Amino acid sequence: MLGLLRLEVRRTLRDTGFVVGGVVMPVVMYLLFTNIGGGADDGWRTASMVGMAAYGAMGSALNTGGAVAEDRTTGWLRQLRITPLSPRRVVAGRALTGAVTVLPAIVAVLAAGGLVNGVRLDLRQWAAIAVLLWLGSIPFTLLGLGNGYRLTAQTTGVVNLVCNLVLAVAGGLWFPPELFPPWLRSVSPYTPTNRFAQLGTSVADGHAPTAGAVLVLVCWLSLFGSYAVVSYRRAARTV
Repeated sequence: MLGLLRLEVRRTLRDTGFVVGGVVMPVVMYLLFTNIGGGADDGWRTASMVGMAAYGAMGSALNTGGAVAEDRTTGWLRQLRITPLSPRRVVAGRALTGAVTVLPAIVAVLAAGGLVNGVRLDLRQWAAIAVLLWLGSIPFTLLGLGNGYRLTAQTTGVVNLVCNLVLAVAGGLWFPPELFPPWLRSVSPYTPTNRFAQLGTSVADGHAPTAGAVLVLVCWLSLFGSYAVVSYRRAARTV
C-alpha cells in the first residue's frame, strides 16, 4: 500500500502539466487578481488567497482522476487487479495520492499571500487554514476518481476541466459571490466550492467554520464518494 502511494505521488509530482496547472497557475492568478489595477485591500488579499488555494487544491484533486483514466488505457489498472492489493486498497491508495498532491498548491498560494502580498495571520490560523483546505479537498478527489474510472483519458481531462472552471466560478473562488447576479448568488452557498473556501475564510476571520458549511461539504462528500464507488465497480467489470 505504501509502495503504491509513493509510486503514484512520484508520478504525479513529475508531471509538468500538474505542476504548472495545479501549482503555478493558482499562484499567478492570485497575484494578478490582487495586484492589478492598483492592488487590493487586506481583506480581499486574504479572501482571494484562501479562494485561490482552494482552487489549486481542487484542480490537483481532480487531476487524480486523469491519472486513473490513463492507467485504464495503458493497462496499469489491469496489472493492479492481479496483485495482492484489494480493490479497496487500490482506491484508497489513489485517494491518498490525491490528498498528498493537493498540498503543494495550498502551500504555494499561502506562501505567496504571506511573503508577497503581506497577509498577516497568527501561526495557528495559517496551520488551520492549510489543514482544513487539505481535508476539504477530499470530495473533489472522489469526483476526479469517479470521472477517471468512468470515462476515457481524453474525456476525463475535458470533464475535469469543465468541473474545475464551473465549480470555481459558481463557488466564488475567483470573485466574491457578492458580485454575482441574484440567481447565482442564491445557488452559490449550496456548491461544494463555496463551502470549501469558507473553511479557510472563517479561520482567517477569527472564528470556526459554520455547521452549515460542514454539513454541505459532507453531503457532497457522500455524493461524490458514491459516484466514485459506482464508477470503480463499472470499470472493474470492463478491465
